[in-house]
Amino acid sequence: MSRTEMAARHRWIYIGAIVLLVAMVVIGLITYTQQHATNESYRKAAQLSDDLVAAGYPAVPDQGQIARLLGTDGGAVCENPAGALKNALWKVNLSNGATGPGQRPIVADARAVEAEAIVLNVYCPDQLDAFRNKLDDLETDDTVNN
Repeated sequence: MSRTEMAARHRWIYIGAIVLLVAMVVIGLITYTQQHATNESYRKAAQLSDDLVAAGYPAVPDQGQIARLLGTDGGAVCENPAGALKNALWKVNLSNGATGPGQRPIVADARAVEAEAIVLNVYCPDQLDAFRNKLDDLETDDTVNN
């Protein structure tokens, strides 16, 4: 058997090895990207947790929960937080809890509305000013006893 015949027979082995190598490189790149995003989400979750504790909030969610919920970009919290729909939903949530004609607005506790500003400061600080402008329209006070 000559060298060229042997090389022709083993060509599929070479092609298979190259395909396997390329697949391993792709898997490695995907794994690296996912791990980098996970590390970033845990870093932001730790920062949010520290900021909430520094602001005096006694009950702070687990950092793993925060990381899974908000990820690296803040998730739904950062999707147009000062928009009309979010503003309307916010005001509905700041009511007495009744439904229908019994539902009334309340004077919300200042600390309750400030928590979202802390989240925005960590995850999407570029949208914080527009959100603060909406906060200025709300009537808040120290209404919750600690």
